[in-house]
Amino acid sequence: MIRVLVADDHPVVRGGIVALLAAADDIEVVGEASNGREAVDLALALAPELVLMDLRMPELNGDEATALILQANPAIRVVVLTTYETDASILTAIEAGASGYLLKAAPQEEILAGIRSVARGEVALAPSIAAMLVGRVKTRAITLSPRETEVLGLVAQGMSNPAIAKRLFLGEATVKTHLLHAFEKLGVSDRTRAVTKAMELGLL
Repeated sequence: MIRVLVADDHPVVRGGIVALLAAADDIEVVGEASNGREAVDLALALAPELVLMDLRMPELNGDEATALILQANPAIRVVVLTTYETDASILTAIEAGASGYLLKAAPQEEILAGIRSVARGEVALAPSIAAMLVGRVKTRAITLSPRETEVLGLVAQGMSNPAIAKRLFLGEATVKTHLLHAFEKLGVSDRTRAVTKAMELGLL
């Protein structure tokens, strides 16, 4: 049996989660917490295998409660179950040590599967969350050389290839090569999109 503590400040939502888990043959709900502080106290007192943690709660947020629980008992696993899927919320929860991040709007079987995965020592992420994190990793991997950045910066100022070549004392073919390399790295095919994409990524 997977011993689970449910932490959620909304009684109706918490009741629905408890009912869902209670219907599963391999899950036992050992406690319920209505705020972050209570979640920490009960987790340390009951030592469940897993805490199903809401993110926004009174007294302590889910990420704060997660960090405190894992500091005191690293054997406990925490799965965030929330309605929030912003970048900041996800990263904060994962940095706090959560082993899973699931959405309340997900199908019930997906939530149960996530709990079982984390209980086995795996990581469980809602598909949309996983896609978002992969996108962030890919974004972070994009780097332009100093010269590519310089050339693209001049394109952003509205300069043509000949004008850029004259400004940087380069051949026009060299300017074009730098731009093509930048296009390839950014996954774009024209000057305008290259500039806007570089700006979106904070590279310009």
